[in-house]
Amino acid sequence: MLSAQDWWGIMGAYGTRVWPAQAIFYLVAVVLVLFLFVKPGRASSTLIKLYLVFSFGWNGIVFFIILGRGLAGDYGNYVFGSLFTVVAILFAVDLLRGRMEFLLPEAIRQRWLTIILTVVVFCYPLFSLAFGHHFPRMIIPGTLPCPTTALALVLLTTALPKVDKIIYFILLFWAIPFPPFIQIARYGVYEDGIMLGVGIYGLLMLVTNWSTRNIVNQRMKPTS
Repeated sequence: MLSAQDWWGIMGAYGTRVWPAQAIFYLVAVVLVLFLFVKPGRASSTLIKLYLVFSFGWNGIVFFIILGRGLAGDYGNYVFGSLFTVVAILFAVDLLRGRMEFLLPEAIRQRWLTIILTVVVFCYPLFSLAFGHHFPRMIIPGTLPCPTTALALVLLTTALPKVDKIIYFILLFWAIPFPPFIQIARYGVYEDGIMLGVGIYGLLMLVTNWSTRNIVNQRMKPTS
């Protein structure tokens, strides 16, 4: 089993080698999400999906398969790399299909909760600094899988019910069990509590959406 020191050593080496990609991915994400919140529509949704294609593709190939080898063993890295690459491909497919559209919820409480969670995800680097994880070990959305998963999940909740369920379940699988049992427990990545919280929120939103749809469908059934 990889020690915490070795794990953070790999993370630091990765952060050094890919700089300034972290800053570019992060700033592009901030601009695109602001554009989505200020002017929601097909154009902003398309740009968000395009960003997620590149981001998940980067995490799957560059992080897991090329530079981050050793974090989960050879087989683990290829499995996780494949998962993130599949997510990138599915976002690319939806670019052509145009099924998912990201829109802030109409309900005021849910709208503000979505905004707050998005801001918290973008504060990943600040939490990293607070926990003593300075550059190049800083955890930043865009070029690292956990904060990127958190950001994508928040955005996907705004696309419910027309969301790609395969993407959603892969990201929930990554967001909920990994932080308490691996990231936090073994390696002290306390900032990944953000991803865990977003994962729980995403799961609740999915279940709530299903429950609401079932109630509506039952009411619409003709009575004899």
